[in-house]
Amino acid sequence: MPKLLHGRRALGGKATARWLANLGISPSGPERAEVDAQAWAQFLFLTLRTTIMARGPKKHLKRLAAPSSWMLDKMGGAHAPRPSPGPHKLRECLPLSIFLRNRMKYALTGREVTLIVKQRLIKIDNKVRTDETFPTGFQDVITIDKSGENFRLMYDVKGRFLCHAITAEEANYKLCKVKKIQLGAKGVPFLVTHDGRTIRYPDPLIKVNDSVKIDLTENKIVDFVKFETGNLVMATGGRNMGRCGVIVHRERHLGGFDIVHVRDVLDREFATRVGNVFVLGQGNKPWVSLPKGKGVKLSIAEERDQKRRVAAK
Repeated sequence: MPKLLHGRRALGGKATARWLANLGISPSGPERAEVDAQAWAQFLFLTLRTTIMARGPKKHLKRLAAPSSWMLDKMGGAHAPRPSPGPHKLRECLPLSIFLRNRMKYALTGREVTLIVKQRLIKIDNKVRTDETFPTGFQDVITIDKSGENFRLMYDVKGRFLCHAITAEEANYKLCKVKKIQLGAKGVPFLVTHDGRTIRYPDPLIKVNDSVKIDLTENKIVDFVKFETGNLVMATGGRNMGRCGVIVHRERHLGGFDIVHVRDVLDREFATRVGNVFVLGQGNKPWVSLPKGKGVKLSIAEERDQKRRVAAK
């Protein structure tokens, strides 16, 4: 009697015979081959049906597996806060608890973060959020009315999330990259932005990879900037993450990834995929304020000299 695999363990010859007998199949007789084939088919059906199942959503995140852009220290515990499902991907977001506890130092523990957000003190894109693991992402505006502070999430030139302080006037709008444009039900055109917004009846001149300026109080598009040569962009992915510059030209590769060449203010060029480019303004003038350094990446020697000059003052 051949051995059968049941789940993760093998059944012996006698166990296989008992299992076939329980199914009402006799392992002997002239039709042995046909019986064995039927037994195998039924066995595989039952095994696959019972052992390959959905395990449900993952609810934990190890600290070593967390994105490096969160800048968590290795010895700070075994786990990190796992972001809730939301407008940004897990690898491209910053949970609200890390913003309040690790960056702003407004809380010492996760319990204190919960107490803060449950008081409805934190707004993200002009909407109160009470989920301590809500995923905030690039260009999101975080408002703390009690302290009168406004922050916009940006990247530094090393690819880490940066909480850039902005004015109350600038906190009324944000830039969003257009990811998709389609026709919906009854031929209604709509676009989808990088933060999951769906906006109906956009301007027909808006295309994929353009950036739209959204009024956060009315949730409407007030202006847009085209993805074209000469406009200011920031790299939001790849090894040039956080660098800013002006588009020089775009290489088109049919069946592959289009490559965009960008030149910064120091006349240094770098190239990245078109999916990693976010348009920030018309010409060389940004529509949002840039963080310290203006997206210019320095070499190790230049960083050393800059620190020495600052220390000498």
